[in-house]
Amino acid sequence: MIPALSYIDHFVLTVRNISAAVSFYEKLGMQSETFHPIDGSSRTALKFGRHKINLHESGHEFEPKANAPTAGAADFCLITSTNLTDWIAHLTSQGIKTEEGPVFRTGATGKIESIYLRDPDQNLIEISQYI
Repeated sequence: MIPALSYIDHFVLTVRNISAAVSFYEKLGMQSETFHPIDGSSRTALKFGRHKINLHESGHEFEPKANAPTAGAADFCLITSTNLTDWIAHLTSQGIKTEEGPVFRTGATGKIESIYLRDPDQNLIEISQYI
């Protein structure tokens, strides 16, 4: 029998500048958090709901790390319950340009409507609402 996985707790995003990443993602409603692992280091994470994105600065990653950590290589989807029209208005008011959308896609559990944007490192972020 194969053991079952339940959900993603966190993932690591490699960025060129932690402060720029925090500033951007706070505009999406995430909260930054500094935490201190047992090794005495200081690390930054972005929290939203029950989820977390740990930030690693390019060239100063923490071990263990991805084999080839690269700023700008991520592509991920965030689910919202807010209408995408409201998101577009919010993003515009924050000076964040949408790259594509709204368009229809398929999410993990069904049909979604999505908009796409890029963070300061050019990671592709999809914000989607199940329909």
